[in-house]
Amino acid sequence: MEEAIRNDVLKRLNYIDGHLKGIRGMIQEDKYCPEILKQTFAVRRAIEKLEALLLSGHLNHCVVEGIQEGRQEEVIAELMDLYELANR
Repeated sequence: MEEAIRNDVLKRLNYIDGHLKGIRGMIQEDKYCPEILKQTFAVRRAIEKLEALLLSGHLNHCVVEGIQEGRQEEVIAELMDLYELANR
């Protein structure tokens, strides 16, 4: 993983972690459900952005490298697994 992507991923994970702790606190404090749901939606969007960042890095670096090394079948199988997992 490229250093810039790694740093961005770690920053986003810290953001997600903070939001999850906040949600846990809101539930413990018996906050109003719509307010909690707004926070869960924010976490979901943050995870989707994280996944897009990881996928982009993978496609632009790992996939290209794998194809150049002659591992096309393996690379395509990995991508198919990810595609199937994402669409469950």
